[in-house]
Amino acid sequence: MEKHSLLQKIVNGLKDMCYIWAKEMRSTVTDEGVLIFFILVPIAYPLLYSWIYNNEVVRDVPVAIVDQSHSQTSRRFIRAFDASPETKTAYFCDNIDEARDLVAKQVVRGVLYFPSDFSHKLNRGEQAHIGVYCDMSLMLTYKAIYQTAQSVATDINAGIQIARSTNYTDRDEELTTQPLDVEEVPLFNTTGGYGNAIIPGVLILILQQTLLLGIGLAAGTARENNRYRELIPISKHYVGVFRIVFGKALCYFMVFALMAAYLTRCVPHFFRFTTMAGGPELVALLTPFLLAVIFFGMALSALVRYRENVMLLVVFTSLPLLFMTGISWPQTNMPAIWQYVASVFPSTFGVRGFLRLSSMGGNLHDIRPELIALWIQAALYFFATCAVYRFQINHTRQQAFDRLDMLKRKAVEAKSNRNSKE
Repeated sequence: MEKHSLLQKIVNGLKDMCYIWAKEMRSTVTDEGVLIFFILVPIAYPLLYSWIYNNEVVRDVPVAIVDQSHSQTSRRFIRAFDASPETKTAYFCDNIDEARDLVAKQVVRGVLYFPSDFSHKLNRGEQAHIGVYCDMSLMLTYKAIYQTAQSVATDINAGIQIARSTNYTDRDEELTTQPLDVEEVPLFNTTGGYGNAIIPGVLILILQQTLLLGIGLAAGTARENNRYRELIPISKHYVGVFRIVFGKALCYFMVFALMAAYLTRCVPHFFRFTTMAGGPELVALLTPFLLAVIFFGMALSALVRYRENVMLLVVFTSLPLLFMTGISWPQTNMPAIWQYVASVFPSTFGVRGFLRLSSMGGNLHDIRPELIALWIQAALYFFATCAVYRFQINHTRQQAFDRLDMLKRKAVEAKSNRNSKE
């Protein structure tokens, strides 16, 4: 008899879980806001972002020239600088103030300044200086201008050294100008571009942010559709914590399993980003990542009172979370407090693990710390979600009992008033 009762409870729990799952799936399809964050944004936004940075590097960055030297060396420097594919000489200015105005108007992205004593110092064997002023608002343009100027200066310095040396053979001149032969071999980002460096991490962050936004929006919608603004409705199907948590989580996991496959396999292939991760490795990483994000979002959704609240809670965190992953700033240089803050969010370990698999050709052993951290997060946020939903269920029941008691008191008062009148 006890076994039959236990089996009946399990069957009823599974039925309720399937009911909640079906209701969440129906809400995802019918709610335009949730549909946008669950389907349209994960599909369209990565394409737009990747397309913008698909060229990897910038070409023909406009630069203003202020040449107060008017020497043969300065003109040779300008010709070599203009011949580079990264930069182009757009304007010649009489003074630095005129060039500064062009930068302020965004007509040019940088300035090359040759002082009047540039040639005199070179002829006297002294060190001459060239001013390189760059617009730091765009990293790619700054990199193009500065590295091109540095490369041209190195070549001209080598020519000056050879002209003033007393060497007799080409080998002697080579040793004079380049005593150490350095060969640069990029290990992971072979293109040296922005897309291969940043986009893989951004794709994982898009998964987290859209999932959090969709879950929060669904929670806000549930409260607004509820007469008493409660997260958990009063229904015979919403009587157990686990059936509610698993039913909702199953819906979110099924939708974003497809989105994760699209973002990690299709988008890099469309734009020819470096991707060396295999299918089993991605499944092993993305499974705990999605579970951690889902349970984190469900626990966080208790704070959402209205649909608009989720935008205030989630959207502004995108840029800080990207920095805290360590792809744009070295993790070892982060203060300890920010590393602790970063460990709260699943995107930190998801981005690091995905970069090690996709960009660096790692295996499951290489991302073992990230996998352990994600599974720990998934477990902790699962129990936190269960605690939050248990509180919501108890609060909903208490509100229902209070309203029932109020109705009973009103009925008793109405009856007594009627009897007194009679």
